[in-house]
Amino acid sequence: MTTTSFRLLPFLRDSDRLTWILGAGLLILYGPLVVYWYDGWLNHTISLEHEYFSHGVLGLPLAAKTVWDQRERWQALNDRWNPLGAVLMGFAAALYLSGISDTVNLSFPLLLTGLCLWLKGTEGLKLQTFPLLLLFFATPTDTPYLIAPYTLGLQTFIAGTAGFILQQLHFDVVVQEIYLYVGGRIVEVAPHCAGLKALFSNLYFCMIGIYWIEAWKDLNKTLTLILGSVIISVVVNILRNTILTIFHGTGQDALFHWFHEGWGSELYWVALIGLLFVFFKVVDRFWPVEA
Repeated sequence: MTTTSFRLLPFLRDSDRLTWILGAGLLILYGPLVVYWYDGWLNHTISLEHEYFSHGVLGLPLAAKTVWDQRERWQALNDRWNPLGAVLMGFAAALYLSGISDTVNLSFPLLLTGLCLWLKGTEGLKLQTFPLLLLFFATPTDTPYLIAPYTLGLQTFIAGTAGFILQQLHFDVVVQEIYLYVGGRIVEVAPHCAGLKALFSNLYFCMIGIYWIEAWKDLNKTLTLILGSVIISVVVNILRNTILTIFHGTGQDALFHWFHEGWGSELYWVALIGLLFVFFKVVDRFWPVEA
């Protein structure tokens, strides 16, 4: 008597079959969540704090591409089970089942980290460190809300500097802490206007640039790029608040809303990333990393 055994996806090898099963499971669990993120980022339907992570629009595809490009190196690694992987996956499952927005979001990178450790051990985690960081720092949380109370110094500095620039342009401006008075109208440099979103995005793309030009091999170069990215973010945000104050103080409300909430703000964001790219190219050209 002969028996016939059923094998799931019989046309694939065991390792490929496992990959497809895991991929399908992740798609079912997190596909709708990622679609929700993208809809919120692109259409501004997500919470204000979660919009701070809109750099994920570019970061998540880059993470996926990096994983795809490294697939042969991943397959060449030996299967090394690490018990910490099971712990992380169990914790991720608990976060997912909690139903709380932030914890469900965080369960995604946590689960993938656990899978790397479970399947390939620390070598697998090391290989996938960069795409996992891209995912983790693009995962929406309420972190901006938690650090907002500590941005008062930055808000005051931006308001004072913007007021100084306006005085040099012969505007009748009065600065009181985080408030600017121009033409009888008031502009507040609120926590969300202090450039945190731009700073988050700049540091995110700074991380990408450091990885691409392998600046992480030189600590001084890495610190220079990070510091330069922060300075660029703060300076450009001061100019943005100055322009917004001019528009509002002179009664040009249409231009104010265009530059504050319309596609003018997106243009500002693109220009900021462009400046960061030029900065990285200049530093990399005149400060090459030694082999």
